[in-house]
Amino acid sequence: MAKKDKKEEFSCELYSNKFFMLCMAGGAVACGLTHTLVTPLDLVKCRLQVDPAKYKSIFKGFGVSFREGGLANLVKGWAPTFFGYSLQGAVKFSGYEYFKYKFAGMIDEESAYLYRTYLYLAASASAELCADVFLCPFEAAKVRMQTTPCYTSQMREAMPHMLATEGFGVFYKGLVPLWARQVPYTMMKFASFEKTLEYLYAKLVPKPRNECTKGEQLIVTFTAGYIAGVLCAIVSHPADTIVSKLNKEPGSTIGGIMSEVGLLGIWRGLTARIIMIGTLTGLQWFIYDAFKVYTGMPRPPPPTMPLSLKKKMEENKKKK
Repeated sequence: MAKKDKKEEFSCELYSNKFFMLCMAGGAVACGLTHTLVTPLDLVKCRLQVDPAKYKSIFKGFGVSFREGGLANLVKGWAPTFFGYSLQGAVKFSGYEYFKYKFAGMIDEESAYLYRTYLYLAASASAELCADVFLCPFEAAKVRMQTTPCYTSQMREAMPHMLATEGFGVFYKGLVPLWARQVPYTMMKFASFEKTLEYLYAKLVPKPRNECTKGEQLIVTFTAGYIAGVLCAIVSHPADTIVSKLNKEPGSTIGGIMSEVGLLGIWRGLTARIIMIGTLTGLQWFIYDAFKVYTGMPRPPPPTMPLSLKKKMEENKKKK
């Protein structure tokens, strides 16, 4: 008799409390590490957005920043980046898994498949609205540290100083434009990733997902994540420019910023952001999926059409 394949064992049950807790840990690792890794590029991007006359381009921005303060100046803001995006990543990834599961359970299986893109969009938007509440104070501190000349490079000094001089509201002044940046970004990040992953396995990967090794699956994950990241950067860039200007200039308004920079200025720094977000998003999905592999979590394949829907489609074809 042929030997039966050993059934894969998982460290937790799909959509259990432990599953969501592990998703939080994976999201924190994925976002905290990747955003901190690209701090120098993020710093130059922010400075290019708020002071184009001085920094002019990505390469000149790196040069000016390095001459003014060396390597320490290029990693300024790493602490609020690390803590802010670790919290945001934990809530975003676990929230997405949770809301996707809950929203799918509200409708029948066939509808969940047919309208899965809308489920991805709704779940990712819901998760990001929650995640940004945790991110916003750290984002405010990061931009202030990176774009204000002679400002402290210590988060433990910057945040108390901002609180003492401008009140608690300074940490959430940029929440609405942050939502305007992050929610479309995350909707594109998750929905385009899911759809790209489906397409890659269906059209380009030469064998079914269950026949791919874990390493091959992670390569496909990174590829889909990078493509999603490029789309994310383009969709969310105008709001990113506004967030940077708002956090640098406490008295500014969204309308005032739009009048100042104009329609072309709102896209300044896009090349740097595409490079940063494409790489960052691809790495995030890779790390998140690798974390699932490492911890033995269940990793469902891309959705397939329910048998009942297949039968209905076949019957409709016969009738025609």
